[in-house]
Amino acid sequence: MLEIKNASKVYGEGEGRVVALDDVSLQIEKGGFVSITGPSGSGKSTLLNIIGGLERLSAGEIILDGGRIDNLSEDAFVEIRRGKIAYVFQQYHLLQSLTALENVLLPLVFQSRNGHSERALELLKRVGLEKRVHHRPSELSGGEQQRVAIARALVTAPSLILADEPTGNMDRKTGDEIIGLFDELNREGHTIVMVTHNPEIAAHTRETIALQDGRVVQRIQNGGR
Repeated sequence: MLEIKNASKVYGEGEGRVVALDDVSLQIEKGGFVSITGPSGSGKSTLLNIIGGLERLSAGEIILDGGRIDNLSEDAFVEIRRGKIAYVFQQYHLLQSLTALENVLLPLVFQSRNGHSERALELLKRVGLEKRVHHRPSELSGGEQQRVAIARALVTAPSLILADEPTGNMDRKTGDEIIGLFDELNREGHTIVMVTHNPEIAAHTRETIALQDGRVVQRIQNGGR
């Protein structure tokens, strides 16, 4: 489903040159649940951002469902993000002025299909927030806000979910609940690529890819839950 070919990312020039990714090549099969780990500065978030189109490669290719996406225009990539790729961030990125329901509906604002509210409500129920749909982020706990963010990611029915430290701001119990939700989504067919610094969280995924100094240094088959 996802192929990363000789991906490199370099910031700056001369003495200030920093190599964030150094000739990384990976294949992730459809239905995979992969964690990307490594120390700070290893390139894990950079790699996720490049897959999601938030940053551009210096060299290499990103291929999704047989088509190259790293060379798309920003407008073309927006269409990819609306239909195939969804992002879940550590900081949630919810709009504080909107309710949980309105935040989930945001990715559908520019689509004309009917039934948006019903789908958003179904997803909020799915993540256990059917009684919190009209609450704003400031009225929700961190775990509840992340559940809203996951529902928002699912509303466009993406085939690939990218998650950047989705449990990073949570206590262990809440983090376990969120990773359990990701596990359920994976079992339903979603391909998930997740960045985490926590080895216990990584162990819940089917495979762990370890980065160091911008290179893949290890791939471990975990078996998932």
